[in-house]
Amino acid sequence: MKTLDARSRRLLRDLIARYIEAGEPVASGLLARECGLDLSPATVRNVLSELEADGFLRSPHTSAGRVPTAQGYRLYVDSLIEIETPAPLVDAIHARLPASATPDQVLRSASRLLSELTGCAGIVSVPRRDQLLLRQIEFVPLDERRLLVILVFADGQVQNRLVQVERAPSPEMLLRAARVLSERFAGRTLADARGALGAEIAALERNLSAAAEPMLDVAGSAMAGEREAELLVAGEARLAACAELVDARRLQEVLAALEQQRDVLALVERTLAADDVRLFIGEESGFQPLAGCAVVTAPYRRGTTPIGVLGVIGPTRIDYQRVIPVVRATAEAVGQLLNPV
Repeated sequence: MKTLDARSRRLLRDLIARYIEAGEPVASGLLARECGLDLSPATVRNVLSELEADGFLRSPHTSAGRVPTAQGYRLYVDSLIEIETPAPLVDAIHARLPASATPDQVLRSASRLLSELTGCAGIVSVPRRDQLLLRQIEFVPLDERRLLVILVFADGQVQNRLVQVERAPSPEMLLRAARVLSERFAGRTLADARGALGAEIAALERNLSAAAEPMLDVAGSAMAGEREAELLVAGEARLAACAELVDARRLQEVLAALEQQRDVLALVERTLAADDVRLFIGEESGFQPLAGCAVVTAPYRRGTTPIGVLGVIGPTRIDYQRVIPVVRATAEAVGQLLNPV
């Protein structure tokens, strides 16, 4: 990206800030009067022409004013403004999320709150079960050939999985197997437990006696099944009010992508390992239906381990200085609620 001098950077920053606020193309005469640089309209017009030639601005055919491009927004966010997240914002968002609720309820509330605070569509990916910590494993015989395996997670969630067997072990063996497996794998993620199962078979067999092998097969089958990832979306209707998405075809593409979830979920999960907020402006997402949008995401964590991603989808003309801190603070607040001290 071309290096800009201080005057060009100032004019670009002021133009983008005004466009974000008003939503109207910005004319050089207006910018000359309000930029505080004592420049003539002709000088400002020349600078804006150079910025347009460099790809930071464009001129809509319906107006003599200019608006930012995705490249212009990128420079604006990366180096023309400062973005801070004050601690009180985290506390304020934390207070608006349900304190005594299930994790799913917290995440659904977070998606609604993100939409309300930003005017965009709020999105939250639900953690896959294999990213959660196990607390307990139980076995319930349904008949001679079917067992119900109950996986209890540390956050209180419960998942039931049906496993077919040649012959159900005795109730005593089921209780013993549940106790041994729970002791061995409590505090591990489902993915870790599944990987460790093969490595620890010898030790488990010693603890479970001759019936160990079929019970280990049952445990392995229960741990192998995994639900599809899920994306919670709130506030899609707010996108219809965005001038940049007023084109019916473009809006329909965005709404269809949110409804189908798969590609949007794949996009946000690319940011799961990010250290902080990730921002995709326009075509940076690599996903055509979102080419006219900005996607702001941040991972939320269990301790230091990211387990999901939340954020917003809106037009490229969002207030980045306000929206980015809201997304970052919401991720921190959700992490606090899902990791009670």
